[in-house]
Amino acid sequence: MKPKNLTSLPQILSSLSDFESQEAELSTSLTDLLAASEPITQSLSRLQSLAPQLDDLLKDASILSRNVSSTAKTAERIGGRVQSLDEEMRRIREASDRVGQVIDLKSSLTALQSSIEASDWESATRHCARAMSLPSEVISGSFAEFAVPTSESHLPPAQTLQEAREHLLHVFRLNFEQASRSRDSTATSRFFKLFPAIGWEKEGLQAYATSVVDSVRVKAPTSAKTSSPLYFIAALTSLFESIAMIVDQHQPVVEKYYGAGKMKAVAERLLDECDRVVKDVMSRWQEERSITRKISDITNNPPMSSMVAAGRRPQASSNQDDEHIDPREIDQVIIEMSGMVGRWNLFKKFLLDSFEAPDTTSASLPLDSTASQMVFDEVLVKYYIPLEVWYVRAIIDKAHRLSQPDMTQSATTTTTPDDVFYILKVVLLRLSSTGSLNAVERMTEQLCDILEKDYAVVLKKKMDEVYRSAGTTGQLVRGEKADRENRLAFAVILNDLDVSSSHLERLIQDLLGNGAINQYFLSSQQQLVKDVFASLSSLVTKFRSTSRVGIEQLFNQLIRPKLRTFITEVYKDVSYVLDDDSYSNAEYQDFVRKRFMKSWDTLMDDYKDSFTEANFRILFGLVLDTLLRPWERFMMGFKFTELGAIRFDRDLRSVNTYLSSQTAFGDGREKFVRLQQMSTLLNLDSEEDVDEFYNGSGITWKVSLQEARAIAALKN
Repeated sequence: MKPKNLTSLPQILSSLSDFESQEAELSTSLTDLLAASEPITQSLSRLQSLAPQLDDLLKDASILSRNVSSTAKTAERIGGRVQSLDEEMRRIREASDRVGQVIDLKSSLTALQSSIEASDWESATRHCARAMSLPSEVISGSFAEFAVPTSESHLPPAQTLQEAREHLLHVFRLNFEQASRSRDSTATSRFFKLFPAIGWEKEGLQAYATSVVDSVRVKAPTSAKTSSPLYFIAALTSLFESIAMIVDQHQPVVEKYYGAGKMKAVAERLLDECDRVVKDVMSRWQEERSITRKISDITNNPPMSSMVAAGRRPQASSNQDDEHIDPREIDQVIIEMSGMVGRWNLFKKFLLDSFEAPDTTSASLPLDSTASQMVFDEVLVKYYIPLEVWYVRAIIDKAHRLSQPDMTQSATTTTTPDDVFYILKVVLLRLSSTGSLNAVERMTEQLCDILEKDYAVVLKKKMDEVYRSAGTTGQLVRGEKADRENRLAFAVILNDLDVSSSHLERLIQDLLGNGAINQYFLSSQQQLVKDVFASLSSLVTKFRSTSRVGIEQLFNQLIRPKLRTFITEVYKDVSYVLDDDSYSNAEYQDFVRKRFMKSWDTLMDDYKDSFTEANFRILFGLVLDTLLRPWERFMMGFKFTELGAIRFDRDLRSVNTYLSSQTAFGDGREKFVRLQQMSTLLNLDSEEDVDEFYNGSGITWKVSLQEARAIAALKN
């Protein structure tokens, strides 16, 4: 605070007190500083004692600087002279090397001319390669142009070398062609190796490709006949094997002398020749086999079953027209087509594997764009698939028309499933041997449609006919006999559907495990092919669905009416209000078990003998499902004593044991769970609380707590 602002005595005294405090603090600080001054004085004294030594060091440094500066100047003068000498030495060495290279060039050209005159082509190649290995600035340099020419060869060395190379190319090509024509493998190999050594790689490969193209021209032997089913397959096989053998045997040699991947150029030339031969062979095949006429015939004469499935009744003459189309002849043509296409895809797979280069970015052979690929794709789409579709439909139609009961099976079936799925297996194996993913996808889709419309739908129509017949024959005088005949006919069709689903499941498994997929298809396609074949399993579901619908129709028509009085007849005059005497009497008579067995046998024996196991299992389940709910409701009308509850449990177990003995699949016990739980509740001790038992027993209850209370209340 400023003194002029002090207006009262207290303010003055307060300000004075503050100043005294500050004075005391300053005095204390000064005292501390004076107490610490002695170490500082000692340090200054030590520094002053070092001054003479620092002066001596300064003098020594000055002397050393003068000496080093003198030496550095001397070294700089000497280093400059050494650098000049090094540059002169470098130029001398360069001149010496250039002179040496020119001498090598001159000697190589001289030796080259001598070797050419002596027809020593290996030596000429060696000398030419040696001359070519020299730098181009040496060969075309002014010094070489001055020093190399001689009186015999006055041309510049670059021109001399080029003319020698062209002369050698002409000689090598001429000798290579002569050796190829004479089939002299030693001479062919000899000159083939010389091309790349003197820079004629492209020309050497062209000459080689030209020579091997002639070896793949397929000419049928004079003894062969085009009518033979193997003629055209053998012709294409010979073509593809010839090319494959060339690639397999010559690829290592070509890549050794010409470099990796150089065989592709030769393979492309071979594929051009392959395209020409394939077009010619397939053209003759189409003409020889009258393929156009066959396609027209099958288009104008579809199999009868396809028209039946479409709801059209065929003309009387259509079957006669169909007779002149022999399915065996169509089958032979299809076998021939699948064989030819399969050979092509095997050949294509071999080439792709041979020229596969995972560590490089070079493009593979353009096999998918070749004319051969287009020809075979056209054969598959235009001929193979339509003929195969007609053939399958014709066989299915024939199998329906010639169907006979197959009495060799435990359950009666017809010959239709075995005939159809035997041919289907042949067709699918043949399809997989084509090696064409596109054909597999298209044909599998067609087969699904055929099996559904020409096979499953026809069987469904047959079932409908029997079902309608069963509805009318009940009014006839024959009665029971007609009912039994219709029931058997219906069961046979259902068995055919069940056998068909089993056959198809097994066929799919065989296809997926068949080695043909790995053999004919590329690794990238194999899983796709398996997925396509696996899609046939959708038909298994459709067959079983159709079979179940038919069984339900049979059940509703013939069995359900008989079940209405089944339980009441079994429990006629039966009481569960028992004492000791009546319990013994009921034990002796055993009415429930005996009546149930008799009624069940009367109801189900014919079906058990006539149905397959799978179909009988469905029917068995339908009967129990229809029977058990009314049975449960019926038992709610009884009263039970303690002995009566025990008797009910014994009756229930005996029925359950009997039903289990009638089947191998054991579905009965699961369906009796509610009745069994009813028996458990009826046999509780009288002092045991139902709610407590229900909640604490750990049983997975199928009856509700309310139902459990009602059941327990039935017991007196």
